[in-house]
Amino acid sequence: MQTEKIINHIVKWLKDYATNAKMNGFVIGISGGIDSAVTSALCAKSGLDLLCLEMPIHQELNQVGRASRHIDWLQENFTTVKRLELNLTPVFDSLIAALPQVANEEDRFMSLANTRARLRMTSLYYFAALDKYLVAGTGNKVEDFGVGFYTKYGDGGVDLSPIADLLKTEVWEIARVLGINDEIINAAPTDGLWGDDRTDEDQIGASYPELEWAMAMADQNKTSQDFKGREKEVFQIYKRLNTANKHKMLPIPICEIPMALK
Repeated sequence: MQTEKIINHIVKWLKDYATNAKMNGFVIGISGGIDSAVTSALCAKSGLDLLCLEMPIHQELNQVGRASRHIDWLQENFTTVKRLELNLTPVFDSLIAALPQVANEEDRFMSLANTRARLRMTSLYYFAALDKYLVAGTGNKVEDFGVGFYTKYGDGGVDLSPIADLLKTEVWEIARVLGINDEIINAAPTDGLWGDDRTDEDQIGASYPELEWAMAMADQNKTSQDFKGREKEVFQIYKRLNTANKHKMLPIPICEIPMALK
């Protein structure tokens, strides 16, 4: 991979898009993970304004610390970076208190995890509207187009996606060239929606390199019958998630009215 050239290509794309849209820069949520770290660094390299939001909701302290130190690093290296910490925990807790109880606590738990992402999206767009910023997405190719590992209208609600054509392993490679802190590069990927230290692999059941392999096999029209053992297990995980999350990856369905009825 021609990493330096890809970095320059993305930075130019970001700057051109914002300039043509007559926007002043970007706003991004910093989670302490590799994807938001790389995306924010690319946005900062554009030379346009970058507002970094920290939006903890019952967050693990190690995630909060990594996010804060990454923004410190951004501000040390780029003059156009601003930061704001927005504690959404009280907002989240107030919403929980206002919602009715449900019979199935497991369903409620999942719904509330996605609610965290949607509260953050709402906050990002609030500040975007104030200062004419674009909300920069942090999804990579495996998450956005493979297994659909994101929240619809949460972290999936963005204006543009700078790294969505990069595999996770490619994001790691770009991070090393950009000089992203080792603690972020070496941290186990997590979506940070649960208030604990569970990782993406804990939730999905497969690592990102495994999922990238499965995505490539699916693109070659392979089936689970072509594999055995762990490969078969990983391929089935990928296909199950890809199928279940198609509603996130495809355009919203529209009921088209026949002309004869109009």
